[in-house]
Amino acid sequence: MFDIDLPWWEFVVRGVMIYIALLVMMRVSGKRTVGQFTPFDLLVVMLLSESVSAGLTGGDDSVAGGLIVVVTLVALNVAIAFITARSSKAADFVEGTAVLLGRDGKIFKHVLRRNHVAEGDMEQALREHDCPLGKMKYAFLEADGKITILQN
Repeated sequence: MFDIDLPWWEFVVRGVMIYIALLVMMRVSGKRTVGQFTPFDLLVVMLLSESVSAGLTGGDDSVAGGLIVVVTLVALNVAIAFITARSSKAADFVEGTAVLLGRDGKIFKHVLRRNHVAEGDMEQALREHDCPLGKMKYAFLEADGKITILQN
């Protein structure tokens, strides 16, 4: 139960590699993927976690190996939070920045497409903010995937 099949440091290396790979994939997938989970997105996240589990432990089923991976992932998460709180460049890379989707009643459709935002989502955000298109001053896609509308 507590005997590990691999050297302890291999669990750490595996955890770091998979953490970084998943972080990069989440950034590449776009803000909307992170901001609004559909049932399909939830399924993908569940499958991702299952697919990387063997890679994290290298087939080791010991409690100690699992705990080493958990400690590594939590430590990485704390380290990333520490770094992004102190460096705006790191925060921009890890968390992203807001993107201007529209201004003065005009929606930038090419920006919507580039950021994987459906026009229906933009229209929904306008309704949620009780803002007719003509009164929209700015529309932003925030780093967390939400759409913010500022009115005249």
